[in-house]
Amino acid sequence: MHLVGAGPGDPDLLTVKALRLLQAADVVVHDHLVAEGILALIPAATRRVFVGKKGGGFCCPQHRIEETLVDLARQGLNVVRLKGGDPFIFGRGGEELEALAAAGIPCSIVSGVTSAFGAAAEAGIPLTHRRLASGVVFLTGHEEPGKTESAVPWEDYARLGATLCVYMGMKNLESITGRLLAGGLAAETPAAVVQAATTASQRLWVSSLGRIAREAEEGGFTAPAIVIIGEVVGLAEVLQQRTAAELALP
Repeated sequence: MHLVGAGPGDPDLLTVKALRLLQAADVVVHDHLVAEGILALIPAATRRVFVGKKGGGFCCPQHRIEETLVDLARQGLNVVRLKGGDPFIFGRGGEELEALAAAGIPCSIVSGVTSAFGAAAEAGIPLTHRRLASGVVFLTGHEEPGKTESAVPWEDYARLGATLCVYMGMKNLESITGRLLAGGLAAETPAAVVQAATTASQRLWVSSLGRIAREAEEGGFTAPAIVIIGEVVGLAEVLQQRTAAELALP
């Protein structure tokens, strides 16, 4: 059994090890967010099992995914569990690894380029910077539906002085930015939304903490998207212009 990260979407960002495992697999169990260009790298004869979700509607409950993985592995098949981004960053990879371990099934882990890394690189945003940000935090903007309140102390994160990368935050972006403002983060703090990072559908919007929720909604930005908040976002336009100029040199 192999738990493999597919990266943010661009097939060129798939690791060499991930590609080798995909091409040797008997069956690939994959999510909705795995890009078609990556699925196209799987041999036609390889069995595929879709267990993803789209638009908030679950196609397969998590416990059923885990049962499927255990069942396939016990059949003696070479199984690749393929997940968008990195399995261990908001990918429920830890839960699946626990289920496999409880069933006595050995599993290798192959990390992938997580969405925040891919989005930041495409936008020209350095997540850390000696002058502007000495830390970076990955946060989820979407939690279990049964929770009565967020477990993320947004007001506390507002005071860290770190770059904040918010996964799955589009639905609750107004609430998230409001709580960061309430925690003392300045309204003019640079903020960006990167939708469908590294794919042909990628869209980027750079604004400020105080305006990003409204402007992203007006611009029709939707999931999948990463929200990046912090002073480093202010470098995006400068670095993109400089890179474009350098690439244009003879």
